[in-house]
Amino acid sequence: MPGTRATSSVDLAEQLEEEIVLGLRYPRERLVEDDLMARFDAKRHAVRSALRELETRGLAERRPNAGAFVRSYTAKEVRDLYAVREILEVSAARMIDLPAAEGCVEELTELQHRHDSAIEAGDLRAVVRANMAFHDALFALTDNTVLTQTIRRHARMAHAMRSVTVTSPDFLDRSRREHWTMIEALRGGDPDLLADTCRAHLLPSRDAYLSRVAGALD
Repeated sequence: MPGTRATSSVDLAEQLEEEIVLGLRYPRERLVEDDLMARFDAKRHAVRSALRELETRGLAERRPNAGAFVRSYTAKEVRDLYAVREILEVSAARMIDLPAAEGCVEELTELQHRHDSAIEAGDLRAVVRANMAFHDALFALTDNTVLTQTIRRHARMAHAMRSVTVTSPDFLDRSRREHWTMIEALRGGDPDLLADTCRAHLLPSRDAYLSRVAGALD
């Protein structure tokens, strides 16, 4: 699996997270320390620190006498996580003062142009980064740092689930269109449109992962 050298445990955790969200590493796949050390030219302590960070983010799990694995989720765990995400993100959307300041709208517009460009170029790593930046900036408009951090933590937990949709052109097109609708709602001062779009935005990755779980059980 190609990759660039990770110079620290933070870099390594970020690269592994991207590989999980891009579907390059699968749920229940073992994360072997020696393999990661060789691939990233990293020390064992850096690999172990990165794996602990992935565990904290809800992307990896450790099993006694077996090591670390990409975390897999049951259907109930998926529904529970997305129920919490809906509560957090819809509530946050309704906390934003509307219409949003023009400078904030311009920042989100620039971030969305970056997201659009990444999709058009087929650069999925850049798509993931631009998407995270867009949502960080959106929910930062609540002016509630604790809420923003909590939203991001739960969004990162869902990265293993998003791997089902992040490589799909149809899902990516829907995502970008919904981002532009959010910007329209911010500029036009429409709280219902913003909240409803944030709610709808969560559904594709949830439903796609649930379909995968159901298929694995057939």
